Amino acid sequence: MEVFTSIHSLKNFLSVQRLQNKSIGLIPTMGALHEGHISLIQTASFQNDITVCSIFVNPTQFNNPEDLAKYPRTLEEDCAMLESAGCSAVFAPTVDEMYPEPTMLTMNFGLLETVMEGASRPGHFNGVGIVVSKLFNIVQPHKAYFGQKDLQQVTVVKRLVADLSFNLELIVCPTVRENDGLAMSSRNRRLNDAERAHAPIIYKILLDAKEKILGGNDIEETKEAVQREFLVLAGFELDYFEVVNIRTLQSIHTIGSTATTALCIATFLGSVRLIDNIVF
Repeated sequence: MEVFTSIHSLKNFLSVQRLQNKSIGLIPTMGALHEGHISLIQTASFQNDITVCSIFVNPTQFNNPEDLAKYPRTLEEDCAMLESAGCSAVFAPTVDEMYPEPTMLTMNFGLLETVMEGASRPGHFNGVGIVVSKLFNIVQPHKAYFGQKDLQQVTVVKRLVADLSFNLELIVCPTVRENDGLAMSSRNRRLNDAERAHAPIIYKILLDAKEKILGGNDIEETKEAVQREFLVLAGFELDYFEVVNIRTLQSIHTIGSTATTALCIATFLGSVRLIDNIVF
């Protein structure tokens, strides 16, 4: 496995691979890898000749400097995991390498970024759009892989690919969960033991809400019930719980056809912000 810190050296490496007609898969990450990331690597390795994993904690998508400072950085451990998983190349640039000058570009994804994560984290998807565009242009992958856990990010990136005509296929892979149902996330390692023990209730609440809605309960009443439930859960502070159309991310009042409805949640557990979703 090769490790690159400069754009120039990575491009040179990939140019050689293209001359040999090798297919390239890209998995953009911010590091602090877990089995969810590794599942993306394994899928990409199966579907492509060359698998590139980027590890870059992108400052332009953080609206909270404290959150950026606390984001775990574990490059050595990450590289060991990637090599074991069959990754071909790691791209781990510095901030100066990715942003030699402050970017002046602004991306606006319309209604897709006015709800949920966009409403709670102003400017977040502008930063996501810019860094993902840079990675797509640098790597020029045939396929790019994202996890469903970040459903809103996936929807925004789909719009990015369509609007800017990136010549790649976007592959969305299922959320990978711990045995107790907690969605795997780099932020989970910031939970203390007591918080980690309580965290699986997030997924349980999602499943219960899904069953209520499928059973005929009113969506607004179900949302209110979830909000009340979090009011009495020690250590939790609900940011949002929404029932949305997966294409538009706008709130809905009745469920649609199969695989068009998503339940999306974000909550603080202590000081750690966790997100999850299920689609049905």
